[in-house]
Amino acid sequence: MSTVITPPLLPMEAKSVDEIPVGTGWQYEPKWDGFRCLAFRRGKDIYLQSKSGQPLARYFPDIVVALTHLPAKKFVLDGELVIDVAGRFSFDELQLRLHPAASRVQKLAAAHPASFIVFDLLESDAGKPLLHVPLRRRRIALEKFAAKNLKSAVAVKLSPANTSLAQAKKWFDKAGGNLDGIIAKRLDTAYASGERTAMVKVKNIRTADCVVGGFRYASGSKLIGSLLLGLYDDGGLLHHVGFTSAFKTTDRRALKKKFEALRKPPGFTGNAPGGPSRWSTERSGEWEPVDPKVVVEVTYDHFTGDRFRHGTKIVRWRKDKAPRQCTLAQVAHREGRAIALL
Repeated sequence: MSTVITPPLLPMEAKSVDEIPVGTGWQYEPKWDGFRCLAFRRGKDIYLQSKSGQPLARYFPDIVVALTHLPAKKFVLDGELVIDVAGRFSFDELQLRLHPAASRVQKLAAAHPASFIVFDLLESDAGKPLLHVPLRRRRIALEKFAAKNLKSAVAVKLSPANTSLAQAKKWFDKAGGNLDGIIAKRLDTAYASGERTAMVKVKNIRTADCVVGGFRYASGSKLIGSLLLGLYDDGGLLHHVGFTSAFKTTDRRALKKKFEALRKPPGFTGNAPGGPSRWSTERSGEWEPVDPKVVVEVTYDHFTGDRFRHGTKIVRWRKDKAPRQCTLAQVAHREGRAIALL
């Protein structure tokens, strides 16, 4: 007899590559900007699991309701939780959902309902496990599942997939707000739970020139831990937009000497570090303001919610560029356009 799939189940992971893979053995999908989620249904019971194996149902009661309303009484789906705000997916709103108060979560869900974009079927509505079935057949099963169960579902949608490289490039060109890039999966492989062997991800890496408005010391050290980056708005205010911290130990000593000599308040004259933050990639503790004289070019993969999503990497120091030339216009209008869901 087949074994029923139960949580926790490690989701299939993606290896980062620089270019979209080419060949007949690949299926291409948009890489959505949201929370990865595995959804399990057993009759009336719905269980949502995060990428790290943690329960998510309490934070997304609207998705629990949406899945309960599907005709299928059993399934295991792999997908992405997203929240649309004015036609763009908002990672900020997703982060807000991770709140301990159920009343607060319900209020947020009512104001901005979430959606679940499904891209894999791991157990069919007939209770058949599909983990060892090649993606080519899993996708066919998923599309049949969607035809039977998702036609009238508002909050649960089928993610598009295609074997056309031209279509993959079109999706990649839209990477920005709603899309993180492209996912490519091997058509002939089973679901590689917890592994990075069956799919790859390609992100649209961009650069921006930023002003260093402050720094943080490394934890338990007086060496530089991170440089705090800023961009100017049209009114001349310098807003904190992110950080960079990928330094060698030898570089940190030189950076310490350089930026301690530049210490001078206020650093940022607009949005500053240390205030309310929903970003887990950077501490919101003490920071040191510096005279905004230093410009650095950094690479980044995503700008949303008025800042860089992840830590950036330094490309070069821009002694040739004036700080006031480093404006938010560099990253404005880079929110990706929505693409059609099936």
